[in-house]
Amino acid sequence: MDESSIWVVIPTYNEAENIATLIGKIHEFIPQAHVIVVDDNSPDGTAEVVKSLKERDKRVHLILRAGKLGYASAIIAGLRYALMHGADIIVHMDADFSHEPSVIPKLIKVVSEGADAAIGSRYVEGGRVENWALWRRLLSKGANLVARTLLSLNVRDCTSGFRCYSRSGLLRLKPWLAKVEGYGFLTVCTYLARAHSLSIVEVPIRFEDRRHGKSKLSRRVILEAATAVLKLALSRLGLRWLSRDVISCEEVGVSVYPPK
Repeated sequence: MDESSIWVVIPTYNEAENIATLIGKIHEFIPQAHVIVVDDNSPDGTAEVVKSLKERDKRVHLILRAGKLGYASAIIAGLRYALMHGADIIVHMDADFSHEPSVIPKLIKVVSEGADAAIGSRYVEGGRVENWALWRRLLSKGANLVARTLLSLNVRDCTSGFRCYSRSGLLRLKPWLAKVEGYGFLTVCTYLARAHSLSIVEVPIRFEDRRHGKSKLSRRVILEAATAVLKLALSRLGLRWLSRDVISCEEVGVSVYPPK
């Protein structure tokens, strides 16, 4: 596959300490890949770092947004941009080195061999989490267990933000119809992938807590994610109007209600 048709989307907010090194590492493993940084006007100068790289490297792209508009919309903006510019395979990942760039070729290989999506998974054999506090481990595993149970998902790591899609798989998934703004967006996308019968392969990863900067996880984000899962679960029991708060009305219907 032509590496120039591979795009990597990175949402950022206050990641000036990480972003240049991360982009360099990505290009070590996928030299011709395009990297699109979607920055929410970070006060620490993240966008300025990317602009400097962009001036001398045509593989680097920047979407600078007016303010802190949220994780999901940043991912969606990057995915749309990549599709508009001819991407065949699109990866999205975090900027804090919790996702190892060395895994990107493995995700791409899975998709290039026919899968619609590959997920970097902490919770399949060979995957692991390092340097996380006990409460974060329990929260993550608990959230995945609840999502898998209530939504009948067969993905072990429903909340992983390290994902790779084929162009056709992404167009079927339509993640831009999700109405969740925080990390709950990832579970909603997993749900939509199952609803549209996408083939998903989980690739084991080593997930390490961020090296620099501050986590974006908050009580509001946790509550939004839990509420989204609950509404989708209730919609599958007949209260379908509840899903309209989670998925755009355009998509609400038989196609987003997989069998129980």
